[in-house]
Amino acid sequence: MASTPRTRPGPPAHPVYVIGGGPGGLAVAAALGARGVRAVVLEKSDAVGASWRTHYDRLRLHTTRRLSGLPGLRMPRSFGRWVARADVVRYLEKYAERHELEIVTGVEVHRVERAGSEWLLHATGGRRLTARAVVVATGYNHTPRLPDWPGLDTYRGELSHARAYRNPEPYAGKDVLVVGLGNTGAEIAADLAEGGAARVRLAVRTVPHILRRSTAGWPSQRSGILVRRLPVPLVDLLGKLLARVAAPDLSAYGLPRPDTGLASRQRAGAVPVQDVGLVAAVRTGKVEIVAAVDDLDGPDVVLADGTRITPDAVVAATGYRRALEPLLGHLDVLDDRGHPLARGARTPRRAPGLYFTGFTNPISGMLRELSLDAERIARRIARTRPSATS
Repeated sequence: MASTPRTRPGPPAHPVYVIGGGPGGLAVAAALGARGVRAVVLEKSDAVGASWRTHYDRLRLHTTRRLSGLPGLRMPRSFGRWVARADVVRYLEKYAERHELEIVTGVEVHRVERAGSEWLLHATGGRRLTARAVVVATGYNHTPRLPDWPGLDTYRGELSHARAYRNPEPYAGKDVLVVGLGNTGAEIAADLAEGGAARVRLAVRTVPHILRRSTAGWPSQRSGILVRRLPVPLVDLLGKLLARVAAPDLSAYGLPRPDTGLASRQRAGAVPVQDVGLVAAVRTGKVEIVAAVDDLDGPDVVLADGTRITPDAVVAATGYRRALEPLLGHLDVLDDRGHPLARGARTPRRAPGLYFTGFTNPISGMLRELSLDAERIARRIARTRPSATS
């Protein structure tokens, strides 16, 4: 009886390359590893969690510890309910170690191209890396953005982006203008007021929804999770009703209640501001609300109401760009704002095998959504038959 010829195993498939060693990238790599798929994380800095290492000292998660862990490892109870920035860094380091993730630091990917049924990554040092799939996890807050204020190039005052802010010590005794009332601007303004700045003004163009981080022990994140799938008009109505009970009314201090709904505002990209000290600072006069910045004139800042002020320092909490155009702009996978057209387990129609995670700022919590995305992406990739190397 003739023996059945043995089939030789083919060459190994190319790995999945994950661009970015923050929470989203690490979570995807761990979820892929749990399914037997080799994933290689490429991080341009020298360590994981690079952006968390450079955030301001005061920062704590606005989401609870129990709802912020990544797949396969809970955050330690010793971190407390609202986890500090330094503890997030410690957690990410432990996460990479626990899951034995394959991470290459000091490598920046400059361009991603389609190569037949696979992907070609152009990286630092002339590297050309072939991938069966690519996960872009470079982060929502990637590149600091300054508005194109008239007079910006010739402004003679001290101006920095919030990315450079660490703590209030350098601003002790100074008159400081913080520009932008998002979560970062609100927290920096409160930090300066508590940390010795002589005067703190907060320039506001669009009044956000301001929520208490928790009410009677109930975190606002849980409310965000409960309403996440509800229709926008219904969430707007619920948010308006909730605001009467749980949100402070600061109309007398220059912060009227927003005229658009919470979910409508979030759909447009503006998440609610979690109160971690701003409300008290405004009510006690330690933080003054002023009009938006219109332009810069020599040493002066000109506000939208015509007021001219000359602060000692300006901290611009004016957001970030995703900065994906150099990497992917040629692939027709970004919208007119530079955001991915598809996210999570969905891939762009013209770019199968290309995934994005971490490019939304959901009211249900960024880390929670990154965890869900990681599992979905990993399931999708694991089900897709890889191409073998030639």
